[in-house]
Amino acid sequence: MARMTSIEIAKYMANHYHIPMQRTTLRAFADVLVVRKYKKGAILLPEGEVCSAILFVEKGLLRQFYFKNNKDLTEHLAYEGGIVVCLESYLKEEPTRLSIEALESCIVWEIPKSVIEQVSLENPEIGLLYRRIFEESLIVSQVKADGLRFETAAVRYQKLASQHPEIIRRSPALYIASLLQMSPETLSRVRASSTQD
Repeated sequence: MARMTSIEIAKYMANHYHIPMQRTTLRAFADVLVVRKYKKGAILLPEGEVCSAILFVEKGLLRQFYFKNNKDLTEHLAYEGGIVVCLESYLKEEPTRLSIEALESCIVWEIPKSVIEQVSLENPEIGLLYRRIFEESLIVSQVKADGLRFETAAVRYQKLASQHPEIIRRSPALYIASLLQMSPETLSRVRASSTQD
């Protein structure tokens, strides 16, 4: 069983995105949510499938990754309270080049596209929440892209450590290095120098 109810998840998300919701609206949003449990190592979405739901992490750690030149590269890591969606696949309804896996045992709430889009049309508050999810996802992507363009490896690591200490604590170093687009050796050097500061 999930630790939280669908109504508790709906309240959490409404609060996180600063959307005031009446009880009936919360119930309508809660009715959209579908809970899933995954064991460590499970693939939630394989490459080549269409991403048809936004994923909200109640418990556990998820990794979004892709393959390039036979290398497994980490795109995103999400833990409790985080969102995972393969945005291009979700919006275009085309097969994704990304995969999603559970790095820990997870409880995940799906927000299915077909249902949330209909409910959003009927309810302006839920429509606004739906939009805010995308806005936050796009901002996170832009901030990450800017960091890779303009920041040193040390700054990228320090920002991740200060903003998402859970990722540093719970993710294998190989995935952290890949996420930050640095070699494991560079990550090791950056970590060593940051502990000396």
